[in-house]
Amino acid sequence: MSGKLDVKVALNLEGESAVIIVRGSVDAGNVQALYSLARRANSMGPGFGITVDLSAATVEQEVLDALQAYASLRRLPKYIDPEQAECILRIVPGEPANHTRQDMTLAV
Repeated sequence: MSGKLDVKVALNLEGESAVIIVRGSVDAGNVQALYSLARRANSMGPGFGITVDLSAATVEQEVLDALQAYASLRRLPKYIDPEQAECILRIVPGEPANHTRQDMTLAV
């Protein structure tokens, strides 16, 4: 079951760029929301650079691989953007979803 994402979008119209900052767990069920936000940002004009910052999120490995593949193709999935407009994506990876954090206890 997909969880909700906490997403903030920052647009720099002069610098022709956007940053999509994501918190939460990104999986196959909710990544479409990120693709849709990237498409909206990309519609601002040609050459608009979009950074998807997942550094505060956990991401399923398959989803991260797909995001990075689309970034290297400079395209979004066809079901999101049937026109296949160029999309300059930069992905800042997050923690793998299967990674567990270890709590550390200090002995005094």
